[in-house]
Amino acid sequence: MKPAEYAKELGISRQAVYAKIKRGILTAKSVDGKLYIVVDTDKAVSEPEEAPQVQEKHAAKEAAAPKRPASVSKTKDYEALLAAKDETIAVLKGTVKDLKKSNKQIATTLRGEIDLLKEAFHEMRTLYMHQIEYQKREPEAIDVESEVREPVWGSMKKFFKAQGITKPKQQEKLLKRFKKAWKAGDTRIQKVEGKLKVDLSENYDDLVG
Repeated sequence: MKPAEYAKELGISRQAVYAKIKRGILTAKSVDGKLYIVVDTDKAVSEPEEAPQVQEKHAAKEAAAPKRPASVSKTKDYEALLAAKDETIAVLKGTVKDLKKSNKQIATTLRGEIDLLKEAFHEMRTLYMHQIEYQKREPEAIDVESEVREPVWGSMKKFFKAQGITKPKQQEKLLKRFKKAWKAGDTRIQKVEGKLKVDLSENYDDLVG
């Protein structure tokens, strides 16, 4: 029996039927990609016909038996609706619990990302602190040793990390610029074993900006 038919037969919602399946109260099987409720068919087995006299007795008993008031039927319908409502509420509570757990995991991930950004910023600031001080000096205060300093070669990966450039698209765009500058003869950039190397002590605002 389909879940919708089963729900209509019992007078409950389809959500309540799916909740019963999830909790193991009902047995369900998938046939050709469709879900069906497994119904006990023992009661559907035909019984041998009763003798006419027995049938007449049964008919007489049914006629003599008092009819069930309509209020009793309505009460049972209300009870079924209440039971379905309770099961639906239980399912919704479980969904809310799962959402809270997911939100907690997202918040933890965001905090981790923020910590990584802070560490990258601190490392970048430390790496380029001497360069900031160099720019603040007066031209006449620069000595010969500063002018003949040795370059600090590093990979593009280190450069991106120092600059806080984490987006793949932005990294790919800058890599093309640096390759073009190297081909044009920019001495701040070298190519070693097929990979670009940059002087980390130099300023690249003209390429990054």
